[in-house]
Amino acid sequence: MKIVDRYIIRKFLGTFLFALALILTIAVVFDFSEKIDDFMDREAPVRAIIFDYYLNFVPYFGILFSPLFVFIAVIFFTAKMAANSEIVAILNSGMSFRRMMWPYFLSSFAIALFTFMVTNFFIPQSNQKRLDFEDKYYRPRYRNTQMMMVHRQVYPNIYIYMESYNPVTRSGRNFTIESFSDQGQLKSKLSSDVVRWDTVSGKWSAWNYNIRDIGDSLEVISTGRRIDTTLTVKPDDFARSAEFVGTMTYRELFDYIDLLKLQGSEEIKFFQIEKHRRFAMPFSVFILTLIGVSLSSKKVRGGIGMKIGIGLMLSFSYILFMQLSSQFSVKGNLDPMLAMWLPNIMYAAIGVFLYRIAPK
Repeated sequence: MKIVDRYIIRKFLGTFLFALALILTIAVVFDFSEKIDDFMDREAPVRAIIFDYYLNFVPYFGILFSPLFVFIAVIFFTAKMAANSEIVAILNSGMSFRRMMWPYFLSSFAIALFTFMVTNFFIPQSNQKRLDFEDKYYRPRYRNTQMMMVHRQVYPNIYIYMESYNPVTRSGRNFTIESFSDQGQLKSKLSSDVVRWDTVSGKWSAWNYNIRDIGDSLEVISTGRRIDTTLTVKPDDFARSAEFVGTMTYRELFDYIDLLKLQGSEEIKFFQIEKHRRFAMPFSVFILTLIGVSLSSKKVRGGIGMKIGIGLMLSFSYILFMQLSSQFSVKGNLDPMLAMWLPNIMYAAIGVFLYRIAPK
């Protein structure tokens, strides 16, 4: 590693951390000014505000927008180096433009790896504490509205149905469980007036039930007052908010997606998008670094204001495109993996084009 490599890495990481600290300070001030009335109305302790909320809010917000901070940092310090003729001096010393990119990508690799590890293994526990605080002192995130026409697959070839479900009482009306053969023929059906979650046994209890067991030539009907059932669906599955996905580690997210596949849940796309986003976002650090260096390495008249403006426009358009593609996947037929990687593919092409036309 040459002196110039250490110089660029120091500039990169120093500017990134400074921009991160500056933006996070502004974000905390605005967030506190918005929520202070709720904190006071609900008598939130100062210790809880600092340690349970903002100590967990800062890493969540920082990781969420880390690619944007990387881009701003690269644009800012590279444009300043170009304005001071440092880029010209580096290239005139015999170092190629491609070789000069290595300390940039080394710094990007460190940030991307840190982002990936924190997102998948630290942020989920941090988010849980932050959301628990918001539930108690800001606004509840759980749904307490009654759900209608609930259909779920709980095991292979086994389906449940509830005409309505009340998350407050944890009970459903007109409950049925249907079991089918591999050929699609009905094997058995349990029907009950009410199904209720038993917190002691951790099972669903069906009340006033009847069971039809259908054989090849004989049908047996049995009735009873109460029967317990073990299902893969729990009350929390009907009351979780969109923020729940942020409280899951890498392994928990993959296991939960497998469970949703088994249940045939319509929410599976939302969790698949999150799974691919956790890989695509760290990778975007490399793409935005390539675009930032290619844009700002040329010395131009007028200073670095225009370059920063173009850089901000590109970075915000990337975030906007990422959000739009995820909505196309949730509401449409776009594959979740393609939805998360399509912005990276397009902006990688832009980065390669800008790299090729950058002065070398």
